Amino acid sequence: MGQAEQEKEQESQSLEELFRELEELIENMQRREVTLEETFALYEKGIRKLKSCNEKIDSVEKKMLLLNGQGELEPFEERKG
Repeated sequence: MGQAEQEKEQESQSLEELFRELEELIENMQRREVTLEETFALYEKGIRKLKSCNEKIDSVEKKMLLLNGQGELEPFEERKG
Protein backbone atom coordinates (compact mmCIF):
# COMPACT_ATOMS: atom_id res chain seq x y z
CA MET A 1 0.00 0.00 0.00
CA GLY A 2 1.47 3.37 -1.02
CA GLN A 3 1.58 6.47 1.14
CA ALA A 4 -1.33 8.13 -0.71
CA GLU A 5 -3.49 5.03 -0.16
CA GLN A 6 -2.55 4.95 3.52
CA GLU A 7 -3.47 8.63 3.93
CA LYS A 8 -6.89 8.03 2.31
CA GLU A 9 -7.46 5.08 4.63
CA GLN A 10 -6.53 7.18 7.66
CA GLU A 11 -8.93 9.94 6.58
CA SER A 12 -11.81 7.47 6.72
CA GLN A 13 -10.81 6.09 10.14
CA SER A 14 -12.28 7.38 13.37
CA LEU A 15 -10.07 8.92 16.03
CA GLU A 16 -10.70 5.87 18.20
CA GLU A 17 -9.41 3.56 15.45
CA LEU A 18 -6.33 5.72 14.92
CA PHE A 19 -5.60 5.83 18.66
CA ARG A 20 -5.97 2.04 18.89
CA GLU A 21 -3.53 1.59 16.00
CA LEU A 22 -1.07 4.01 17.63
CA GLU A 23 -1.21 1.94 20.83
CA GLU A 24 -0.48 -1.20 18.80
CA LEU A 25 2.46 0.51 17.08
CA ILE A 26 3.90 1.52 20.45
CA GLU A 27 3.52 -2.01 21.78
CA ASN A 28 5.26 -3.40 18.69
CA MET A 29 8.10 -0.90 19.02
CA GLN A 30 8.68 -2.04 22.61
CA ARG A 31 9.09 -5.71 21.69
CA ARG A 32 12.67 -6.88 22.07
CA GLU A 33 12.74 -8.85 18.81
CA VAL A 34 11.96 -5.78 16.67
CA THR A 35 14.99 -4.63 14.71
CA LEU A 36 16.17 -1.05 14.59
CA GLU A 37 15.00 -0.74 10.97
CA GLU A 38 11.55 -2.07 11.91
CA THR A 39 11.41 0.39 14.80
CA PHE A 40 12.10 3.30 12.45
CA ALA A 41 9.40 2.06 10.03
CA LEU A 42 6.90 1.78 12.91
CA TYR A 43 7.89 5.25 14.12
CA GLU A 44 7.33 6.74 10.66
CA LYS A 45 3.93 5.05 10.42
CA GLY A 46 3.04 6.37 13.87
CA ILE A 47 3.99 9.94 12.91
CA ARG A 48 1.67 9.73 9.88
CA LYS A 49 -1.16 8.49 12.11
CA LEU A 50 -0.53 11.29 14.62
CA LYS A 51 -0.70 13.82 11.78
CA SER A 52 -4.03 12.35 10.72
CA CYS A 53 -5.29 12.55 14.34
CA ASN A 54 -4.26 16.21 14.56
CA GLU A 55 -6.04 17.02 11.29
CA LYS A 56 -9.23 15.33 12.51
CA ILE A 57 -9.10 17.19 15.84
CA ASP A 58 -8.49 20.51 14.05
CA SER A 59 -11.46 19.83 11.78
CA VAL A 60 -13.73 19.13 14.75
CA GLU A 61 -12.55 22.27 16.55
CA LYS A 62 -13.34 24.40 13.51
CA LYS A 63 -16.86 22.96 13.35
CA MET A 64 -17.63 23.70 16.97
CA LEU A 65 -19.98 26.65 17.14
CA LEU A 66 -21.97 28.40 19.84
CA LEU A 67 -25.19 30.34 19.63
CA ASN A 68 -24.80 33.89 20.90
CA GLY A 69 -27.54 35.93 22.59
CA GLN A 70 -29.00 36.99 19.22
CA GLY A 71 -29.33 33.39 18.02
CA GLU A 72 -26.38 33.67 15.64
CA LEU A 73 -23.60 31.14 15.34
CA GLU A 74 -20.15 32.12 16.52
CA PRO A 75 -16.90 30.18 16.51
CA PHE A 76 -16.30 28.36 19.75
CA GLU A 77 -13.69 30.04 21.92
CA GLU A 78 -12.57 28.85 25.31
CA ARG A 79 -13.94 31.24 27.90
CA LYS A 80 -11.53 32.46 30.49
CA GLY A 81 -12.94 32.67 34.00
